[in-house]
Amino acid sequence: MRYDNHQRDHSRNDRAGFHNDRRPRRNRREETPQVAVEVGQRFPLTIKRMGINGEGIGYYKRMAVFVPGALTDEEAVVEVTSVAHRYLRAKVHRIRKASPHRVEPRDSYADRVGGFEIEHLAYPQQLQFKHDIVRQSLERYEPRGYQDYDVRPTLGMADPYGYRNKAQFQVRQADDGTVQAGLYAERSHDLVDLPTCSVQMPVTMTVMRALVRMLQDLQVPIYDEEHNSGIVKTLVVRAAANTDDVQVVFITNSQKLPHKHQLLLRIADELPQVTSIMQNVNPGKTSLIWGDTTLHLAGEETITEKLGGLAFKLSARAFLQLNPAQTEALYNEARKALDLQEGMTVVDAYSGVGTIGLSLAGIAQEVRGMDVIPEAVADANANAALNGITNAHYEVGTAEDVLPQWAMDGFRPDAIVVDPPRTGLDQNLMDTILAVHPQKLVYISCNPSTLAKDLVELTEDYRVDYIQSVDMMPQTARCEAVVKLSQR
Repeated sequence: MRYDNHQRDHSRNDRAGFHNDRRPRRNRREETPQVAVEVGQRFPLTIKRMGINGEGIGYYKRMAVFVPGALTDEEAVVEVTSVAHRYLRAKVHRIRKASPHRVEPRDSYADRVGGFEIEHLAYPQQLQFKHDIVRQSLERYEPRGYQDYDVRPTLGMADPYGYRNKAQFQVRQADDGTVQAGLYAERSHDLVDLPTCSVQMPVTMTVMRALVRMLQDLQVPIYDEEHNSGIVKTLVVRAAANTDDVQVVFITNSQKLPHKHQLLLRIADELPQVTSIMQNVNPGKTSLIWGDTTLHLAGEETITEKLGGLAFKLSARAFLQLNPAQTEALYNEARKALDLQEGMTVVDAYSGVGTIGLSLAGIAQEVRGMDVIPEAVADANANAALNGITNAHYEVGTAEDVLPQWAMDGFRPDAIVVDPPRTGLDQNLMDTILAVHPQKLVYISCNPSTLAKDLVELTEDYRVDYIQSVDMMPQTARCEAVVKLSQR
């Protein structure tokens, strides 16, 4: 688990491109055909499969063509949007033969911003796609014995909408002075205003749009990226599904927040569901959403969410999975995969606020965890105390630093659970895990490509018992997976 600037998450800008994933050595040696093609050129294309970002993939004179919005087996006329040495990018100009699984997206802007990559694909086929991309990744990296892995069908939702507990929208002012809040258009910093969003919990959008109206009415200075001026950069609204708490965070260019008093009065009057109001200061032009300084403005400093019978206090920057219902399903799968016995010790690496480790404390003799973010560790230890858990302890530091120190002190865990960011396991942590060599190992992945890459090394010492994918983010190409590994 991570905090937002380090998390696996959930903005569209950090998605790994299909063509950038490391390929097996034999693919890198293959000669890429040279194709004379120009931007704007159109040609017919049959989509052979879908890539890990949800784009359709076809071949033009043996050269791969990536087409967002196209589905497997569709026939389309596409228009080239960019030309690279090894591949082309294109957009759909016209669909000649549509897939029987194509559906109308609920969100009219689904083809303009990230987070809706496969909303045009019927949900049963979305689940099949996510199962397939796990298989694709295994075939690309070929970890030991991958042909025989038990890759189980993806666990989906009964209703794959209205699940996101946090809206993190950029705020800008249009040329006509209108305040807008939404997401950037693909591959740009052009803001797309989102008055509605079908995958958000309704309360997050109710609060978000009310805040936008308040900023407009009070003429609070909005951040201007081009001139690095103005104040309000980003609005964050997070709701706790099981306690009805709602937190608002204003991410600003400076500590100054003009009309703050009037803003807080209006929130108290018009949005009684908001229980926590915070300000995060992130000055200047930066690719990071969050800054280092967080100020308490009104209400409580945290909100409380309940998962699996445990309560978790969440500070403004605390990372929690975006889908509360599927989070419980994911952690249930992790517990099943670990299959802890009474008296076993377990390490929760990338522990965040302790959601995974604390759920294991009822069985384990001792739970230890670590995270590089001090606030996360403070939250984790506070959450242990909140739930009356006395056999769990969290420390600040990287797993590759902390775990060897624990080993030197005589603590060698029976089990380790890792939940790394999209980049996968740090090599030093990989080396540390293999050196400590726990009896049980569970890998929770949010990126099938880096999972498969990491399994190449892990399977030298461990056997993959099974892979269970879980759909944490319907309508997107994202796929989570729980991998049960055991010593060879």
